[in-house]
Amino acid sequence: MTIKWVKVDPLVLRGEPFCYNTRMTVRQLLELRRSGYGVARLLREHPELRVVGIAQAYRYASEHADRYAEFFDKAGALAGPGFTAEEAAVLPAALQIPGVVTERSRARASRASS
Repeated sequence: MTIKWVKVDPLVLRGEPFCYNTRMTVRQLLELRRSGYGVARLLREHPELRVVGIAQAYRYASEHADRYAEFFDKAGALAGPGFTAEEAAVLPAALQIPGVVTERSRARASRASS
């Protein structure tokens, strides 16, 4: 069975995209990330979330950047901490998107802000 990790249903949460099997919206996840929540803290404080679900929510935001523009910097990276290399190791390669799902390397980040 394939799970669609981000759902959109006009009858649920006023149509706001949300994470599978939760009441957590993509926007709420992005707000928490921007506030400094890393993956470990998200999972600790919201045990209903799953690692792949969080990554899919970040990817969904990047695919709908116009809807979530306030969470992206000029270089196209999401604000706040992404997955560390260790956390991202369990993700499929397609979800290991630098600056969106995973943290940008320090060298790249300093070049992008220059």
